[in-house]
Amino acid sequence: MSPPEPLLDARNLSRLRWRCRRGLLENDLFVERYFSAVGDALTQREARGLQALMDLADNDLLDLLLARREPEGELDCPEVQEVLASMRAAPRRPMN
Repeated sequence: MSPPEPLLDARNLSRLRWRCRRGLLENDLFVERYFSAVGDALTQREARGLQALMDLADNDLLDLLLARREPEGELDCPEVQEVLASMRAAPRRPMN
């Protein structure tokens, strides 16, 4: 049994949250729900996957989040796949 993946420390979590701010509202909504679901328990592995997704252009990220396409090349790695699956599955809040 492998040791548990270390959590991201508060400072790096704050930096990552700032890095995740996007130009498209739709992307921001996915990211916000993801952070709401994981809270402060983001692992370093998940952070690597999320950072890789944040390197994408907004429209490319939205296509992945909406499952219009799947990660390819270097982006097709376990860390990205896990974060992407979590972001797609994060519960949606009802609209008022």
